[in-house]
Amino acid sequence: MSAYIVVDIRVRDAEGYARYRAEVPPLVAQYGGRYLARGGALEVMEGDWQPERLVIIEFPSVEQAKAFLHSPEYVSLRATRRATTDSNLVIVPGV
Repeated sequence: MSAYIVVDIRVRDAEGYARYRAEVPPLVAQYGGRYLARGGALEVMEGDWQPERLVIIEFPSVEQAKAFLHSPEYVSLRATRRATTDSNLVIVPGV
């Protein structure tokens, strides 16, 4: 069953975050993931949530999504994301 990583990101350091954005897509693909949404214009239709940048990545399974997040290659990139953004990240299984 598919799984989705959903990340709400507020960029604090655009230059530093640019490295992360450049290096993550090949790694996502390596773990079987594909981007469904990556930034772009957001339109809040209901509620108080005001995300600035929303990323949605589909993986073949929760296990693959977790393998990506815990991979040695991603660990250093995660540190870059955390240093250059305020972000919230969840994994949700598909239906």
